[in-house]
Amino acid sequence: MLVATMVSRRSFLLGTVAVVMATSLPKASFAQNLEDDQGDQAEWVQNYDAATSKTLDRSTLPLLSPETLNATMNALESFKSIVAKGGWPEMPHVPLKLGMQNPAVVDLRKRLIASGDLDASAGLSDTFDSFVETGVRRFQELHGLRPTGLVNSQTITALNIPADVRMKQLEVNVIRLRSYATNPGYRYVVANIPGAMVETVEDNVVQTRHAAGVGKIDRQSPIMTTKVIDINFNPFWTVPASIIKKDLIPKMQANPDYLTENKIRIFTSDGQEVTPERINWKSDEATHYQFRQDPGGEFNSLGFVRINIANPYGVYMHDTPAKGIFGDDYRFVSSGCMRVQNVRDYVEWLLKETPGWTRAQIDEAIQSGQRVDAKLAKPVPVFWIYITAWATQDGLVQFRDDIYNKDGLGAVPLATVVQTDQ
Repeated sequence: MLVATMVSRRSFLLGTVAVVMATSLPKASFAQNLEDDQGDQAEWVQNYDAATSKTLDRSTLPLLSPETLNATMNALESFKSIVAKGGWPEMPHVPLKLGMQNPAVVDLRKRLIASGDLDASAGLSDTFDSFVETGVRRFQELHGLRPTGLVNSQTITALNIPADVRMKQLEVNVIRLRSYATNPGYRYVVANIPGAMVETVEDNVVQTRHAAGVGKIDRQSPIMTTKVIDINFNPFWTVPASIIKKDLIPKMQANPDYLTENKIRIFTSDGQEVTPERINWKSDEATHYQFRQDPGGEFNSLGFVRINIANPYGVYMHDTPAKGIFGDDYRFVSSGCMRVQNVRDYVEWLLKETPGWTRAQIDEAIQSGQRVDAKLAKPVPVFWIYITAWATQDGLVQFRDDIYNKDGLGAVPLATVVQTDQ
């Protein structure tokens, strides 16, 4: 990918300017403009399946299972031993890649050996060879980063989280996982917010996994237990009041044709449509109206599908036209709702037990371009959870950034919020 300089959403959150990787930048959709920070996120060419097709074998055990809890407890004991031995060395901020010869590679080898990502037999050479690259890729996958094998700023930030912090992270999450130890049901959905990942589960086996776009730091996705009740194909999008004030009004101030270009209509409380020219965009007058975006998967912020879940927060799960986010490490981009990758596969699984909704019928409903509703024959339980560390039975330990600062461990650096090189 080519390098382009822009103000990214990560920089917005941290108050800094970062350089992100980009190819040619297409015109931003309304979904990008309103739900992504500052409305200028570039949707660049990426591997949209990157988050679900990495090189490590993925366990079919659910995140919410006794086996995951036991594996995480075992991992905690292992990390206690690592801490007792002095933890691991801090990495210098030196970008590294395959073929380089640098004293920092020795530090990298020591760090990867300490955490079990590189076998000690690989030695302490200062050459970045294929063994080191494999260890880096493994480390990146286990920390929610794209497995590029390049030691960039994100990877260094993750490498330099102290072992005792990781140990405490495991302690916190053992408690969280234990709270879900009771059987969540035969069929259910888990959406792990820090992992920005959704998994469907049936008979204690993961059926599908989907990368997700979840709430920004200042517009967090809620932790809750709920149920999927119905699905809307080709939905209208009614703009929430918070987005009208925070995003839409500034957009109209900058571009008076913004609503027209994005097929958004304005209505009074009694359903009368009004033109944008009638509203004073230099005031909060717009908050007294309803804004509704026409259906259309290419531009509608909900894409082709909205999945309704019962909750008091006004959030739901949905498709998106901004699919570039699914190949990104940082997917904290929404106003609290959750965007789901490969949404047709997800919807097919949800409607599996609802007569009249095969994959062909789902595709037909989407292709019709008309609003079509499907009520689930039996609502499916959904868990929006907050797990930042867990382990699998094969001994692999996963960590994610405490993006909402709920672990209670202080200001731990966020690896996925830093992207200055690739």
